[in-house]
Amino acid sequence: MKNLKFFPPLLMMVFALQPLLAEADVTVKIGQVSPLTGELSHIGKDDENGVRLAIEDLNAKKLRIGGQPVTFVLDSQDDAADPKTAVTVAQKLVDDRVAGVVGHANSGTSIPASKIYSDAGIPMITESATNPKLTAQGYKNVFRMVANDVRQGTVIGTYLVKELKSTKIAIVDDRTAYGQGLADEVEKAVKASGGTVVAREYGTDKTTNWMAVLTTIKSHVPDGIVFTGGDTQAAAFVQQAQKLGLKAKLIAGDEACTPQFIKLAGAAMNSGTYCTLAGVPPSKMPQGDAFFKRYQQRFGVPVQLYAPYAYDAVMAMAGAMQAAESVDPKVYLPKLQKLALDGVTGPIKFDESGDIRNGAITVRQFGQGDWHDASVVR
Repeated sequence: MKNLKFFPPLLMMVFALQPLLAEADVTVKIGQVSPLTGELSHIGKDDENGVRLAIEDLNAKKLRIGGQPVTFVLDSQDDAADPKTAVTVAQKLVDDRVAGVVGHANSGTSIPASKIYSDAGIPMITESATNPKLTAQGYKNVFRMVANDVRQGTVIGTYLVKELKSTKIAIVDDRTAYGQGLADEVEKAVKASGGTVVAREYGTDKTTNWMAVLTTIKSHVPDGIVFTGGDTQAAAFVQQAQKLGLKAKLIAGDEACTPQFIKLAGAAMNSGTYCTLAGVPPSKMPQGDAFFKRYQQRFGVPVQLYAPYAYDAVMAMAGAMQAAESVDPKVYLPKLQKLALDGVTGPIKFDESGDIRNGAITVRQFGQGDWHDASVVR
């Protein structure tokens, strides 16, 4: 009985702790999926860094959502640009109870993974997957930060014929969902612009020897070539084209619009080499200069491609959560569908399919050791 005298102080301690317990941070997991291994790992890591920087910025703001302080954490997964692996890691993120997913980086991985997220009701925002099929599936949880391949392919084909005055076009793709899909749109645009497709060839996303393809192309004497594949393959392609003496202008799709392409291709790069970026260049991003500098300082490497769009994807999710006063995916998803936000890359607003509104395509030209913006088309 004499121990009862300790009860009142203990009770007082419990009451005193109640406000602290109520203020405990809510942990919000943000999933991120990209190829963190393999030939596209530099692009995948670029995307991961964009998500990481956004999470660090959000946590520095000490946000409160639904009356409680929240802490965002990164749940990063490697799909190795492989569709089967993508489905596996998508299910892992669902099991991890992530509040949203930024990714996947590639069209070939985004399309199969999107069903997993749709079934779970988890928002998915891809920073770079451009195949139109992704948002044509009718899933209400799937969004895209950049213009799709209908737009990109139209710009490539039209620009090559109308601006660069090339009329005999060879098209080469890597047979991925991205590469083949983009090449199909380029072919339509070339023909619609009055050009002729003299050759349609392909390899794979692992091809390093393009000599047989290039020999076939050379026999058709093209004055323009379109390559839709990764930067490693594109570099080997232009090096071998140079050896064969091909003089045609070349435009590569956005997967090759990287510093890595320039580095690997070396002396094979010339002023007749172009690429397209599904988005706007840093100079056209409202907060581009500041972001690119902060990114370089934080990670010690320059932005490769879509890190700013991965960053904005996280901010879009956080903005929708704040608007809904909830981190529950099913609760904040309707707010994401109606979101209007000014991001690093510009205005963020999705159409009824989940595609970014007024998406831009940037045409870039090689010169003096770097890419230079030749045209921005909306």
